[in-house]
Amino acid sequence: GRAGLHQVEEVLLGESQCYVFFKRSYGDLHSYVRSKRRLRESEALSLFRQVASAVHACHNAGVVLRDLKLRKFVFEDPERTRIKLETLEDAVVLEDFDDDLLSDKHGCPAYVSPEILSSSTSGRYSGRAADCWSLGVMLYTLLVGRYPFHDSDPSILFAKIRRGHFSVPESLSPRARCLVRSLLRRDPSERLTAQELLSHPWFTFSQSSPHRDGCLMRLDVDQTVPNCVALD
Repeated sequence: GRAGLHQVEEVLLGESQCYVFFKRSYGDLHSYVRSKRRLRESEALSLFRQVASAVHACHNAGVVLRDLKLRKFVFEDPERTRIKLETLEDAVVLEDFDDDLLSDKHGCPAYVSPEILSSSTSGRYSGRAADCWSLGVMLYTLLVGRYPFHDSDPSILFAKIRRGHFSVPESLSPRARCLVRSLLRRDPSERLTAQELLSHPWFTFSQSSPHRDGCLMRLDVDQTVPNCVALD
């Protein structure tokens, strides 16, 4: 029952197989966003805080999730206010807590980070930073209702991700736009960590605050990716 992780209800051992039963869930976050098209910012904040807390708990335990995406999170309640990370499938436990460099190319195409796609990283990249890029994709999708980078042709999709150009709707609050940009930064060393993410002003300040600042990071001018289609 670690914070943020789906709880095992029962384990049954057969002669040749092990059966693991989890507590009932009420759908996954990907399907929920599809049904709602996009979420109100207040609802996205509440759910994404739980997502970020689960990822932080994993990173703090030396676990890199690698294949982070909306489908991995499920609702615990029929009101769909509480979510948990459903499984640690595809995750890797670091042998050295301070060394999170990975070499395998793993992840869902829409969520994969630029450095995983780049040939200039010598095949090694920070697993925690790659997870945080995926968190940025998740947050953008919750708020906007589509992926920040999308194309039916994988080669074009990956080219868009490597360029890192995306647009953030002006209808979002300044702090929400700031957080998205702070996670979807091409340089992994410039991204917020999961711990820093939880201290971001979007979480720590009231959404009704009249101040438009609160983001101390240098922000690049938005550049639009043409024809982003809806989440599929």
